[in-house]
Amino acid sequence: MCCGCCSFPAILSLYAVCTNTSDKPATCLSIFRLLPSLAKFYVTSMIFNEKRVLVQDFDSWINSNGKMEKAEAIRALKALHLIKENNSIAVLNPVFRTSFRLVLTGSESENSFGVVCEASDTHKVDVDFLDKYAANKWETILHFMVGTELEEIPNQAVLTLLRHSGLMIGKTPNAMKITNEGFQFLLQDVNAQLWALLLQYLRMAETLQMDPVDVLNFIFMLGSLELGKDYSLSTLNETQVNMVSDLRDYGLIYQRKSTSRRFYPTRLATTLTSDASTLRTASAAMNKAIERAKDRSASNVSFENAGTIIIETNFKLYAYTNSPLQIAILNLFVHLKQRFANLVTGQITRESIRNALLNGITAEQIITYLETHAHPQMIKSAEEQLGKRLETGEQTNTSLEILQPTIKDQIKLWQLELDRIVAFEGSLFTDFSSLEEYEMLRKYSEEIGCLLWSDNNKKKMFVTEEGKLQVISYAKRHFTKRP
Repeated sequence: MCCGCCSFPAILSLYAVCTNTSDKPATCLSIFRLLPSLAKFYVTSMIFNEKRVLVQDFDSWINSNGKMEKAEAIRALKALHLIKENNSIAVLNPVFRTSFRLVLTGSESENSFGVVCEASDTHKVDVDFLDKYAANKWETILHFMVGTELEEIPNQAVLTLLRHSGLMIGKTPNAMKITNEGFQFLLQDVNAQLWALLLQYLRMAETLQMDPVDVLNFIFMLGSLELGKDYSLSTLNETQVNMVSDLRDYGLIYQRKSTSRRFYPTRLATTLTSDASTLRTASAAMNKAIERAKDRSASNVSFENAGTIIIETNFKLYAYTNSPLQIAILNLFVHLKQRFANLVTGQITRESIRNALLNGITAEQIITYLETHAHPQMIKSAEEQLGKRLETGEQTNTSLEILQPTIKDQIKLWQLELDRIVAFEGSLFTDFSSLEEYEMLRKYSEEIGCLLWSDNNKKKMFVTEEGKLQVISYAKRHFTKRP
């Protein structure tokens, strides 16, 4: 995601379902946090600006190399209904403008950011407890998905959500099995996983007799609360009170008992709209957040270490872990051979990668997982190699290569063996009035990164579905006024 998190498409879908949620200050703040950096700049430039802003003014606010970022920013703002064009004038959503002004000036008085309990909690819990509680709840779900034997399985509401989201199939808990989508789900970062389930929860809201707008507002509010504080249920409506009991099952909320009139948001909740980059597992993502909050040596939280994997150029893999969850995930694309107390060894083979690919896992996901969980020694070695290249003045490759290029290339080649035909959704543009018109639109489409194919002889081009409206808007501004 543009803000550093991978969950933006899911959040975009959530917000698009209930566009009238933009009147809540907490929701406005959450949406702003999740915008691409350039989109944030556009919003802050317009929020207190009473003068009209022309669409073409956006071009003057970037340099010549920022056209793709500008297109991405405008697409996000329009998709979220934050900006619309009116006779070449960019208009900021007035409801969003009013609410976000309240956030920036501290004038918000609707308790949309929750109400901290005034009376002290006789059973108050600390952040360490909340971290352990959240990790246990969330990883119980992930362990269940990979088939780990558990003393206590997730409750029926969670299992129903896993079925409806297509991550698992099966009528009874013992018969439930992970699907192709479930395999891909396991390799995503924690925010993407959470938003995937929350999106499905929103879709099921009406069948649960819940107002989708209230559901979405509460989700966004959680992302704005403070970790370690206890909040009152007094300002929540009936739908949101019911959500508290549901979100307990995912580890987003802690409540000592179901009748309690206060709740604690966990780190999973307070980082929902965070723009901090996350790692590829719930444990690692939460561990990263904990590192930023306090010194790791002072923490007794038993989260897993992110850097565990060493892979050699002969595709032998060593993972320093005793986590059944991480071992189960590795088993998706690695032929595991030996297991010791805190170490598993295996081999990445053509067959193991093909099995993963057939289960819907992509080569890029596998590579990213290996890089994200690389042992510190691999990272150190990569940094030393990069330093040597920079010292010798080599400019061909100045990026950090944690995995050897031969490993990455081979994994991608194994995928290409299966990818004989690749389909893209998009729109075909033909029948241009002139070569000049075709060249202008083709060049513009290429600059904003939505051009998939073009034929200069036949004056045809194919653009992505996401970029189609942007190209049409550009054509209207430049060609419709010509005589």
